[in-house]
Amino acid sequence: MNNKLFSNIRTIFFDLDNTLIPTRIGDTKACKKLSESLQLNYNFSEKESEESTNVFLKAFRNCPDNPKVPLDTWRNHLWEQALPQHYKHLSQEIYREWLQLRYFYLAIPSEFQDLLRNFRCAGYILGLITNGPTSSQWEKVQKLSVSQFFDCILVSSDLPWEKPHPNIFYAACNYLNVKPEECVMIGDKIGTDIKGGNAANLGGTFWIPLSPEKLQSYNAKSSTMASEEQPDFIIENVLELYKYFPKCSSNSDEDITDDNGSTCSHRRNSSHNLITSKAFKINRKRVSSLPELEYYSENSSDTL
Repeated sequence: MNNKLFSNIRTIFFDLDNTLIPTRIGDTKACKKLSESLQLNYNFSEKESEESTNVFLKAFRNCPDNPKVPLDTWRNHLWEQALPQHYKHLSQEIYREWLQLRYFYLAIPSEFQDLLRNFRCAGYILGLITNGPTSSQWEKVQKLSVSQFFDCILVSSDLPWEKPHPNIFYAACNYLNVKPEECVMIGDKIGTDIKGGNAANLGGTFWIPLSPEKLQSYNAKSSTMASEEQPDFIIENVLELYKYFPKCSSNSDEDITDDNGSTCSHRRNSSHNLITSKAFKINRKRVSSLPELEYYSENSSDTL
């Protein structure tokens, strides 16, 4: 694939965690900072603070949400389990501090925000397709003000499918009135983002390895991997997309200003209302019956 082929691309799908937001690194930083606070403000010993935050983080990563109870209740339970007996009464207070720290470290980097604005201003339709529990993923979307950047947001737990099932990509295409070959997918997981994007016959896939070790492992195995698991491009982070979509650069000679005062290369098509997977529930019958091969139709521009 070369840059000329991207002239047909209309829509760019992004993954959320570890692609646009530094989830794994951010959660580690939040717990490290909280460990310092536990020692300074709650008289934890160094060992107690480190053990408590490590136990919590491991349990949280294993099960970030429990659909049987409210999200806050579940997380408070995890903190109660992680804290020493004589500190368990502080679980709610410590949970609130952790939550504040978490979203400080999970914020979308400002240069990533600029990239998303530039892509929208250049006329691209942007979609967010993320796997994960409904409550925890929508909390991220809300607390990090993610919706302002996207025309379509899909959380897999709201739908009958998750990545890598091609239907989750076809559903987004159908409601955005675009064809799969007019879209690309950017994500950090081979098994979901890349495999799913390729299975849906998208116009391209971009993989962002989380570590040099993952890239090294991929390079060692790539010659024997299935074609669906091989990305078209490997990039360090989303900022490298400027190389492949140069018209999105904010240095264009034809810059204009959008409604929010941001400088744009081209005014984005504003005819799309934000579509979310919560809204998809209204028309679940239509979405779940979507044929895998007949992924778009003359009526695919219906709004919800």
